Amino acid sequence: MSNPTVSARALAWIDLPAWQRLWPGVLTAITIALAASFVAEHQGGPQLLYALFFGMAFNFAANGEKIRDGIEFASRHVLRFGVALLGARITAEQLAGLGAGSIAMVAGGVVATILFGALVGRLLGRPGTEGILTGGAVAICGASAALAISAVLPKSDANQRFTLFTVVGVTALSTVAMVVYPSLVKLFGLDANAAAVFLGGTIHDVAQVVAAGYLISPEVGDGATFVKLFRVAMLLPVVAVVSLLFRNGAPAGKKPPVLPGFLVGFAVLVAVNSLGLIPQPVTDVASGLSRWCLVVAIAALGVKTSFQQLAALGWRPVAMLAVNTVFLAALIMGGLLWMR
Repeated sequence: MSNPTVSARALAWIDLPAWQRLWPGVLTAITIALAASFVAEHQGGPQLLYALFFGMAFNFAANGEKIRDGIEFASRHVLRFGVALLGARITAEQLAGLGAGSIAMVAGGVVATILFGALVGRLLGRPGTEGILTGGAVAICGASAALAISAVLPKSDANQRFTLFTVVGVTALSTVAMVVYPSLVKLFGLDANAAAVFLGGTIHDVAQVVAAGYLISPEVGDGATFVKLFRVAMLLPVVAVVSLLFRNGAPAGKKPPVLPGFLVGFAVLVAVNSLGLIPQPVTDVASGLSRWCLVVAIAALGVKTSFQQLAALGWRPVAMLAVNTVFLAALIMGGLLWMR
């Protein structure tokens, strides 16, 4: 016979009423993510963009009582869990193998692009959060960085709309870079090592870096992937600094933790993976699950946003992303040519 007291405690811990409230919205986001993944797999194209646009098609249901809480949960907590899992892809050994010169150049490019993005945003009369978001998305890892940085910015509908616009823009620019940048490598006569640093240090999303690198050679593809992983690793200090900056400006009693839990998880996974404690099959599963969580989260964010809201942002966000992209490419290429 089971102990009724123990059963009651177990049910209280699971908090069934909360899950009953959340599951319709979470299931909606998962269904949209599945549809986006199916189309991306069979027709080609960026999975995250499909998830965003499919989600926006269901914006009419955003305020429905049954799915509202679950959509909010997916857009916030599932997102953070996915970002934390990115740490399982990175080891200290991979980063050290890049060499001091490449590490310094790429790290300098990340910091300079974020600062430049903040400056461009100010010159265009946009809020400081938008300059940091666009600069960080271009500098680090595209859509994933945009979602991670937005998670520690002040929460508002305007910030969420701008985040989605940034995801659309940075994904489109990353696809353009994947096609154009290999031609720049040949035009400037870069060797394999320099080509890897340029592609891995400038293209926004990991998938496009891999594709562009292997278009040239397996050696360039491997090197570009490692350089890109170093940029992904910079997500931890960058998001921690952004969190601290906006924490200090938050009203009393509403300050988030100095280091959000998902960043702690990211750092722990990097450390554990660096010690060789995570088998490669587990790393592969974590990487796939991370990507899947980001797709579900972006689908949920899409449900919360309409096309009219994105269009109302105007031309300035497009200019910010484009100028930041050109700045980063020129900075890394200039550094490589100077070092020859």
